[in-house]
Amino acid sequence: MARRERVVRMSVEQPLWRALAAYRVITLVYALLLGFFGRDRYEHPAVAAGYLAVLTVWTLATLPKVANAASCTRRFLAADLTVALAGILLTPLADQQAQSVDGPTLPSIWTAGAVLAYAIKGGWRWAGLASSLVAVANLVERGYPSRDTLHNVLLVWVASIGIGYVVEIARASERTLARALEIEAATRERERLARDIHDSVLQVLAMVQRRGTALGGEAAELGRMAGEQEVALRTLVAGGLVRPSYVSEDESAGAVVRLVEVGEPEGTDGAGDSGEIDLRTLLAPRAGARITLADPGAPVPLPAPAARELAAAVGAALDNVRVHAGDGARAWILVEDWGDEVIVTVRDDGPGIPEGRLAQAEGEGRMGVALSIRGRLRDLGGTAELISVPGQGTEVELKVPRAARERQEQRGKA
Repeated sequence: MARRERVVRMSVEQPLWRALAAYRVITLVYALLLGFFGRDRYEHPAVAAGYLAVLTVWTLATLPKVANAASCTRRFLAADLTVALAGILLTPLADQQAQSVDGPTLPSIWTAGAVLAYAIKGGWRWAGLASSLVAVANLVERGYPSRDTLHNVLLVWVASIGIGYVVEIARASERTLARALEIEAATRERERLARDIHDSVLQVLAMVQRRGTALGGEAAELGRMAGEQEVALRTLVAGGLVRPSYVSEDESAGAVVRLVEVGEPEGTDGAGDSGEIDLRTLLAPRAGARITLADPGAPVPLPAPAARELAAAVGAALDNVRVHAGDGARAWILVEDWGDEVIVTVRDDGPGIPEGRLAQAEGEGRMGVALSIRGRLRDLGGTAELISVPGQGTEVELKVPRAARERQEQRGKA
C-alpha cells in the first residue's frame, strides 16, 4: 500500500480540564473542613450539613463531566452553577450572622470551579456571565457590598475572564497549527505524486515525442499528440492539481494515460517500509555500457524508504543525462559512505547546462530537478547540489544524513 502521512492533533486545553477536576475535589475537601470546624456558629446546622452532603455527592458524581469539553454540556454547566448559587443563598439560613460578619459561604471557594468550567468550555464571554451571577448572589447573601465581598467578587470575575480569553487564544492557535500540518502533509503527498509522474509518465511521453518526430509520418502525429499531453500534464503537476486515482483517456488517439496512486516499488528485497536496504543493490541495475558504478566494498545500509528515494533521485539524474547530454554521453555513479552521511555523485561528460536553464525549465513547468531530485533529498533531510560548466559536463551530488533513518522510519510507521 502507498504510504500516507497522518496529522496528529493534540488538544491544548485537556490539561485545563484535568486541573479543574482536581480543583473541584480539593475545594470540596476545604468546604467540608470549614463546615466541620465552624459547626458551632451555625444556628441551623442541619441546613449546612444537608447542603454539604449534596455538594459532596454532586462533585464526586460529576467528575466525568469535567473530563473534557465534549462531556461538559451546557445542561451540566447550568446545573453546576445552580448548586453553587444555591449554596451561597442558603448561607444566611444556616448562619444568621453571616450577613454581619464576612465569613465564608457554604460552598466557599468551590464556587470558583463552577465559574472556571464556564471559562474553559465557552471562553471569556461565558465566564463573564457566570461570574456576574455569582457576584449578584454574593451581594444578595451579604445584604450590602462589603469590602471583602467586592474583593472576592472582583477576583473571581477577573480570573475567570482571563482564563477564558487564554483558552480562546489557545483554541485558535490549535486550529491554525492543525491547518498548517494538514497543508504540509498535502503538499508532501502532492510532491511525491509529482515525482512519480515525472519519473514514469512524463518520461514516456517525452520519449514518444522524440521518436515520433524522428520516424515521421503517422508516428510524427502521435509524437505531436504525446508532446501536447506532456505539456498539459506538466502544467497540472506544476500547479498542484494532480490527485490520486485521476484517469484521463484520449481514445481517439488510441493512447491512455492513467495517473494512479503509486504503491511500493518493485525490487525492494522484501524490506517493505521497515528494515534497511543495501543502497548498492538498488543502484547496481543502473550500471551499463555507458554508465559506470563505483561503490564501497562494504554494504551501504539505509532505511528502505530512504534508500528507494535516493535511488529514484539517482535515476532522475541519469534520465536527465540521457535526455540532455545525448545518447553517446557517458555517466559515472560514485557511492560514498562516510558513516554519518551517504553521498552519491552522478557525473556525465555531456555539454553541460547553460546558465539560467534550470530556472527557465521550472518556469516552463519542467520540474525534474526541482521535484525528482531536490524535492526527494529535501524530504530525506539531505541536500542536492548541481554543478555544471558548459562544455565540461554536469555533476549532481546527493547527500543523505544518517539521521534520515529515524525520520524515514517514523514516516513509514505513520
